[in-house]
Amino acid sequence: MKQFLALTSFGIEPLLAQELIDLGAEHVVQKPEGIYFSGELSTAYDICLRDRLASRVLVAISEEIPAKNKEELYEAAKEIDWPEHFDENCFFAIDFVGKNENIRDTQFGGLTVKDAVVDSFRDAGLNRPSVEKYNPDIRIQARLLRNKVRFYIDFSGRSLFQRGYREGTGAAPIKENLAAALVVRSGWLNDTSKPLLDPMCGSGTLLLEAVSMAAGVIPGVDRAHWGFSQWKYHQGAVFEELLQKAKVESEQALAECNIKVFGSDMDPQVLRNAKANARAAGFSHLIEFTQSKAENLTNRFGDNGYILFNPPYGERIGSMPELVATFTKFGKVLKDEFLNWQASLITSNIEMLSLLKLSSHKRYKFKNGPLECQFALYDINEKQIERTPKESDFSGQHSDFANRLKKNLKGMKSWIKQNNVNCYRVYDADIPEFNVAVDRYDDHIVIHEYAAPKDIDERKASQRLQEVIYWAPQILQVETDKVALKVRAKQKGKNQYQVLSKTKQALTVQEHGALFKVNLWDYLDTGLFLDHRKTRQLVAQKSKGKSLLNLFAYTGSVSVQAALHGAEQVVTVDMSNTYLEWAKDNFELNKLRGHKYEFIQADCLQWLKDNNRTFDVVFIDPPTFSNSKRMDATFDVQRDHIQLIKDGMKAVSQGGELIFTNNKRNFKMDFDGLNLLGFKAEALTEQTRDFDFKRNKHIHNSWQVTRL
Repeated sequence: MKQFLALTSFGIEPLLAQELIDLGAEHVVQKPEGIYFSGELSTAYDICLRDRLASRVLVAISEEIPAKNKEELYEAAKEIDWPEHFDENCFFAIDFVGKNENIRDTQFGGLTVKDAVVDSFRDAGLNRPSVEKYNPDIRIQARLLRNKVRFYIDFSGRSLFQRGYREGTGAAPIKENLAAALVVRSGWLNDTSKPLLDPMCGSGTLLLEAVSMAAGVIPGVDRAHWGFSQWKYHQGAVFEELLQKAKVESEQALAECNIKVFGSDMDPQVLRNAKANARAAGFSHLIEFTQSKAENLTNRFGDNGYILFNPPYGERIGSMPELVATFTKFGKVLKDEFLNWQASLITSNIEMLSLLKLSSHKRYKFKNGPLECQFALYDINEKQIERTPKESDFSGQHSDFANRLKKNLKGMKSWIKQNNVNCYRVYDADIPEFNVAVDRYDDHIVIHEYAAPKDIDERKASQRLQEVIYWAPQILQVETDKVALKVRAKQKGKNQYQVLSKTKQALTVQEHGALFKVNLWDYLDTGLFLDHRKTRQLVAQKSKGKSLLNLFAYTGSVSVQAALHGAEQVVTVDMSNTYLEWAKDNFELNKLRGHKYEFIQADCLQWLKDNNRTFDVVFIDPPTFSNSKRMDATFDVQRDHIQLIKDGMKAVSQGGELIFTNNKRNFKMDFDGLNLLGFKAEALTEQTRDFDFKRNKHIHNSWQVTRL
């Protein structure tokens, strides 16, 4: 009888322990690192063939040996007679797990064990075996715990959960052993005569595992490689007999199975993958797949049954706006169509569960890869419907936010019609409880969530954001996959241009005849400051037939408008090469080419100090604060604006003007300081604030600066 250790992921351990007992394991003990058990090799072979919940099974080849440091670890590994376990011609690999005060790195520990292994062969007068990390004949695992190490041979081989049927997957597939655990926890196996439905089936893993378990198909019969194959203690004849017996049993079980399960998904490609996987597993006749959105589901399956699904979490696939709409509508579908059914789902986005407006009777914690998840189980009964408060149902009629958004939109209709723009703000924290801004960009919208004050309950703020995300696309008649969500807070230094993602998606929008490239997903800002719309027009009109210097130019929108209005020369300066290239793209969109247009990548503050050219119009829109690594010092617009304007006015030709703007709330212009320099400033803020920003008096500040 030998000692074994079965590994799995968090949350599955108690189910795996019971499964091992059912498969004949003895002395089963569950510990944080895994499930220890004892058994004959024949029992361990059978476990590897039939187990559904483990990720790996290891066989111990030593007891615990002290290993406080490198020297003790090496000597512990040298105690093992390694040539007794595998041949010198075998390729091997070391997995090292654990650390202590002296052995702090798994690679260091692994190399130490490797040295001991090859030295063991050399001392026995044999050739040293070669290391192969990715596809070895023998994989050794050294597990260091509380200054003691124990050595194992990887008995099953890696990824025991892989069944061999998977030909294609979706973007975020669930592992088969976790899928099996969810099927067990869902309760469906207690009565497989009832229908099982996965409304977001993806590549079908949950349904494939469910069918396999219900039918009694043995999961390991088609596995191509086993960890024990080149282990010298492997009993090939015993395993082959068990394997052939399992194949016959599995084939007979599948032939006699007459259950039916159902899967649907909105993505035709992943459905094709699901059907291919079902064919590869031999389950095509037992699973019915249809293309459908979960929120459009109707009950054609019976009076009661089970719904089990793994929806997108909004981590790797699926956007928050799509999820909010889907969860809200699907919760209503469950109550309207599936009364007296059982429903269960796993998600890492726990806040989404509240959108179902259902009360779970049980929740389990799991890990799906690195993501901490909850598996929630629901009884869809009359009590669920009764306890759902009407005012909390987003699909109902009452929403202060929705009513205000409708009112704003109605008030803007004539303005939108009269002005040649398709990008504008429709809501800006008009109701303090809904602290967001909503901007429209053609047929897309961006929802900016302002950082909530510390005294606001996070759960309440999250619910309000969900309400905004649900209603905004409906009222503005925008598809949920065309909604971008961003969290805005006061940014300092390098964070003010923080990259959010790397979709590299771009839209082309128009404003007063100009075309602009915008990116609604990858940055906190989109590439077009909507509040500067009238500022752009003002600068453009002043630049007609004149020269313009645009400093802190961002994506060059002011430069584009000036060029389109007939500016004789436009110089665009920004420190970021990314934004300068973006500005060039904007010029190209508008077919603006030629020597009149110059783009300069530079620190604008230093460039101004070194500059000896003059321009009829200088436009400066500096950040509120900056400590970019490309700058020698920090910049604070309140503290440093007089010096900036002084340097800027050196670039203004005789009779010219400087337009100075910034977005600092409660900014105070130092008029006395300007007068001492021989300049005067005329406020333009009211003139440059457009209709859609009238509600926000502090959105930006604008001045025209000239010489006295």
